[in-house]
Amino acid sequence: QVQLVQSGGGLVQAGDSLRLSCTDSGGTFTAYAMGWFRQAPGKEREFVATITWSGSRSYYSDSVKGRFTISRDNAKNTVYLQMNSLKPEDTADYYCAATGYNGGSRDYQEYKYWGQGTQVTVSS
Repeated sequence: QVQLVQSGGGLVQAGDSLRLSCTDSGGTFTAYAMGWFRQAPGKEREFVATITWSGSRSYYSDSVKGRFTISRDNAKNTVYLQMNSLKPEDTADYYCAATGYNGGSRDYQEYKYWGQGTQVTVSS
């Protein structure tokens, strides 16, 4: 059973960096590809990044490509989202999620397990 616990987030200024972490306490982390999604108030959940179970491949939304980096440490059962050059439009609740699709997915409906979410606010 996957149990995802997120940490990180907070209030930063435009141009700053943040790192989000998501740890699986259930012990089956390597069986899943992982993704990060975000949801701003009044908007639909949006794909941010996904990484394969091995960490060999990752994919990003156009809005974060070149600024955000997804990575994972399977020895620590943890996936990270390093966010650089943050913009006010990055303000949202961020969620990590696990999917059985080994190649990862941009579709939130293909993710079975979700973290509790963490708020990121970027001021201008």
